[in-house]
Amino acid sequence: MARSGVRVYVAVFAALIVLTLATVAVSYVDLGPASVVVALSIAFTKAVLVVLFFMHLRESPGLTWVVAGGGFFWLAILIGLTMSDVLTRGWLPVAGP
Repeated sequence: MARSGVRVYVAVFAALIVLTLATVAVSYVDLGPASVVVALSIAFTKAVLVVLFFMHLRESPGLTWVVAGGGFFWLAILIGLTMSDVLTRGWLPVAGP
């Protein structure tokens, strides 16, 4: 199994830092229900970077890719069901002071 260079690790680390800052920035912007979608998309991207580079999935055999793909498949189902609950929920009015 070939080892990735230090430059790749530093580049992925920098990308993770930028994505973390993007997550913080999105939390301050009012996007309504879309803010959940954006935050989960950023989190998914960060997870893919960690799995591919820091867990060496890029250099793994095919069966490992199948198992990881199954995990991401179930993660997509979980996120899809969560989003269907959040986006179809009715909001209760807030009582005035």
